[in-house]
Amino acid sequence: MLIEINPDHPEPRKIRRAVDALEAGEVIAYPTDTVYGLGCDLFSKKAVDRLYQIKNLARSQMLAFVCQDLADVSKYAVMHNDVYRVLKKYLPGPYCFILEATREVPRVVQSNRKTVGVRIPKHPVALAICKELGRPIISSTASRHGEPGNPDPSEIDDLFPGLALVLDAGPGGTDPTTVIDLTVNPPVIVRRGAGDASPFEH
Repeated sequence: MLIEINPDHPEPRKIRRAVDALEAGEVIAYPTDTVYGLGCDLFSKKAVDRLYQIKNLARSQMLAFVCQDLADVSKYAVMHNDVYRVLKKYLPGPYCFILEATREVPRVVQSNRKTVGVRIPKHPVALAICKELGRPIISSTASRHGEPGNPDPSEIDDLFPGLALVLDAGPGGTDPTTVIDLTVNPPVIVRRGAGDASPFEH
């Protein structure tokens, strides 16, 4: 089901509708500052399982925590001073940073390495959903694994049967986030995407 939403000033009742779906253990599609994402509630095991199923992902594939701010990130990721400085400089923005996980991270979304991928998108709709939900959205790109992001919200609705709703904020991007691993020194570029990776090259 497509729900058109204002990308700059998202209507509160439409955000509430998306959050109601998340709280009911459903998976939704929503816009970010890079590609559209598929998201669910961090604390719903049923929803996380469903997200893996809808995307046909191996359980070894990490999902990202989409957070509203650095305070949100600090609950789920260990924030050393060096890490904090990097995040403050590059977020909100088109990056996903791999950090050490805290004990707050539910086991169902924890990697074997005890790490977590976090991002803060520069998009009013994504941030409004996180704020209304009161915790991060567990998220993956709205594309088949290894394929570019799909910019057309109506095609996302067709591609992933089983979504509760798609928040349509107009065409999205095709490049996913740039993923940087900050658990190692020097940092490692895991995936090059929409964000400039050059500051992390050695």
